[in-house]
Amino acid sequence: MAGSTGGTGSSNPSSAPPPPKILLAKPGLVTGGPVAGKFGRGGATDDETASLRSRLPSIGSLNLLSDSWDFHIDRFLPFLTENTDFMVVGVIGPTGVGKSIIMNELYGFDASSPGMLPPFATQTEDTRAMARHCTVGIEPRISAERIILLDTQSVFSPSVLAEIMRPDGSSTISVLGGESLSAELAHELMSIQLGVILASICNVLLVVSEGVHDYSMWRLMLTVDLLKHGIPDPSSILPSHSQSSNLGPEKENKDKVHKSEEYMAAPVFVHTKLDDQDLSPRDFSQLRKAILHYFNMSSFMRDKSRNMSKGQPLSSMASGMQSNDPDFTWPDLFVIPRKSKDDFPRAQYESYFSTLCKLRDQVLSMNCPPFARTVSERDWLKNSAKIWELVKTSPVIAEYSRTLQSSGLSNLSRR
Repeated sequence: MAGSTGGTGSSNPSSAPPPPKILLAKPGLVTGGPVAGKFGRGGATDDETASLRSRLPSIGSLNLLSDSWDFHIDRFLPFLTENTDFMVVGVIGPTGVGKSIIMNELYGFDASSPGMLPPFATQTEDTRAMARHCTVGIEPRISAERIILLDTQSVFSPSVLAEIMRPDGSSTISVLGGESLSAELAHELMSIQLGVILASICNVLLVVSEGVHDYSMWRLMLTVDLLKHGIPDPSSILPSHSQSSNLGPEKENKDKVHKSEEYMAAPVFVHTKLDDQDLSPRDFSQLRKAILHYFNMSSFMRDKSRNMSKGQPLSSMASGMQSNDPDFTWPDLFVIPRKSKDDFPRAQYESYFSTLCKLRDQVLSMNCPPFARTVSERDWLKNSAKIWELVKTSPVIAEYSRTLQSSGLSNLSRR
């Protein structure tokens, strides 16, 4: 599998391993009939989906990162195996840009599956009207191809800020090891921490923006690149004794970090909801050059040279757009048109759904950066929890926070 961490599906080839569990959507209340196929392309409305979800029995949260900003692994761990041939794909972006829709496509959700809802809940008309977010922390799923998908809480979200703000303006969530912060600063640091953990534990990170003129996600990722120093990948933590899911402070101190080149997930820049006038090859080329210029001095450029062997970059444009410029192999960029009711291609441009399909095919076949060492799915999860503790106690991020406090600067998305 492209982007695998190496190895085979079982650490003991002499015995047949138990069949792996696949983390699917919650089952619906019906198993057939017209409702069964309503949740895919051209299917049920958002409100119908929300109505069915509201009638489902609660099975508890599977979120890795909770609304209290703590990392939990117990509920997700049973779905993982000792398999070492897997890929981790994460997504980050503001509210309403289509993150969950893209992740449902990568999962391979089939609308014809009887009684199944999409693996990741998407925005309804009500949540859009109330400016709410529908994903909290990090919500995981794992597909039949052993692709671990991490959908995430929106960054720069007014509803997240409102939820964590006390009447006095302080934050209800401790984002830096118990340090008291204003809600606005904590909100900004949460976006940075989310970007750092995803860049550390994923093979591929989808960076999603709306339109071609919103550069807030570029600024966030450049900040993530600057503040990620000292945060390893999940294969680089070498416990000095047998691992367990109990991650007490004394155990964390005994874990050793394998020294290797600083790891960074391969970014794929996705710009959604584009109008026809922004979909021409010329506009696409200009957007690619802008990203290339913006990240010219970042570690993403260091990783670019490593990925040149894969030839053409991921692209939603036609394969006829060739170039002899070596920089053309980076960045990986997808532009997705605004969804239309009939979803027919307009003029020479591809349709919304065909572009989503192409994104899925190309992401899952990426030659993405492997982790430094071979690691199993279960160890990936256990070590990701330890990496989260390193993120929350990062002296680099803490110093950045103090600089913002002393200078009065905040609100990364507006700078």
